[in-house]
Amino acid sequence: MNKSRRIALALALDIFGVLLFVAVGRRNHNESAGISGVVEVALPFLIALVCGWFVSQAWQKPDAIKNGVVIWLITVVLGLLLRNLIFDRGTATPFIIVATVVLGVLLVGRRLAMRVIR
Repeated sequence: MNKSRRIALALALDIFGVLLFVAVGRRNHNESAGISGVVEVALPFLIALVCGWFVSQAWQKPDAIKNGVVIWLITVVLGLLLRNLIFDRGTATPFIIVATVVLGVLLVGRRLAMRVIR
């Protein structure tokens, strides 16, 4: 696979991970898992994810674990800040814990899995 496709796939997997986290969370809380609801809740985390990609320059090594850790931390911290301060949504402690763990598994864990597979 050429480098452009690897970058696009890595970014798509990260975006999918954030959307999956939100969709499952909404379903577990008996909220609509419709596209508009998922995107609305995911938006602060998606913005933060893109920032994480820029800060880590993930396009250079999209599957590097180090980049995954940077992307994960920025996605969680900035995503929660945006969610609370800009999007006026809650950030209860259990949500912070779940977001940190689940996004860690999805953003860093998938990179670890890719390393094992290769």
